[in-house]
Amino acid sequence: MRYGGGPPRDVIPLEAPGNFRTVGHEVSEEAPEIIRKGWVALGDGRSLEDVADASPNVSTNRVYRLFLDDRSCVFAKVASYGSFIHFRQDHQRIDRWIDLLAGGRFESFLAPVLSRDGDVFTYRDGREWVVFYGEVDRRGFLPRRLEDGQVDALGGEIAALHDESARCAKSLDATWKTMGSDLAALYDAAADPRWRADRGFTRAQAALVQRHCDTFFQNAEHLGYHGFEKIPVLLDWNIGNFSVETGEAGLRLYSRWDYDWFRLEPRILDFYSLSRVVRQSGDETRFSYTPDVFLEPRFQRFLLAYHEVSPLSTQEVRFLREAYRFFILNYVLHVGEHFFQWSVAPRLQNEALEFYLPAADALSLETLVDLIS
Repeated sequence: MRYGGGPPRDVIPLEAPGNFRTVGHEVSEEAPEIIRKGWVALGDGRSLEDVADASPNVSTNRVYRLFLDDRSCVFAKVASYGSFIHFRQDHQRIDRWIDLLAGGRFESFLAPVLSRDGDVFTYRDGREWVVFYGEVDRRGFLPRRLEDGQVDALGGEIAALHDESARCAKSLDATWKTMGSDLAALYDAAADPRWRADRGFTRAQAALVQRHCDTFFQNAEHLGYHGFEKIPVLLDWNIGNFSVETGEAGLRLYSRWDYDWFRLEPRILDFYSLSRVVRQSGDETRFSYTPDVFLEPRFQRFLLAYHEVSPLSTQEVRFLREAYRFFILNYVLHVGEHFFQWSVAPRLQNEALEFYLPAADALSLETLVDLIS
């Protein structure tokens, strides 16, 4: 469920033909207590037979596959960081988004969130909470390195999804969590000696973080962030958390799961992870988060294919730099310890201070602006 390379380790596991159990995942002798309590509180009517740990082991979220007495499966995501209010609100918006997609091209694209009494069901027990998802059908995965035609097709498909999501957004309420609220929280946290000590940051490094928060706010306002259409986006696209099908119509998005990085924000927030999907080098085991992928010819190809379906403004394209800056500030520096393995997070945070943030300042996107002008 994270960015990164290697095999699609973050895939919700596939069921092997003729085998009810999930191959390659340990079946837990005891399900976490919150799952048992939450399943009873949901009142689904089906009995819980067994539980398999399907966690990707790349974040503090834990994912379990639940085997039910009717031989169907659902998934449970257990979280223990951040805000339960944000967690619940995000899933309420996702559920409404799924409803609004009904009857259109992406009607069955998103994995359903289980509900009770007409509302998304989330269960809280102290500092843990859980949500349940239906098992989504899957087709094939994109290869580690896409062919040119796949880059073009993906650009057009993402544009079509964004257009449908923009239609849905008109009936979606805003969320309390925004880019602004996240970076305001980071700005204040950087002034806290305990926050700096926990990460081994010096005062100068914390000041650098605050300066980039200020830069984001200034540039985003100048580019017209407040006037950009806010749509539901998922931010984290990698070859292991969505599936595609190929037929007479060509390559098409088929299904998507993993809602960790859900947002109601400008569509541009989806583009950094997509630039990594189409990059020249393909999927890599050791990964970094430099912004140079924006300047690769393959991303230009993707962007042009997107633009042909859903035209972008020049200010939106320029906002790519601030979307990247936000990703580094929030998901790497602010809460990176929750999203990356303990052995990876410190490296990425150090690289963010030394390389990624300076690279954001130096990044020029005028080549992309010229491309769509």
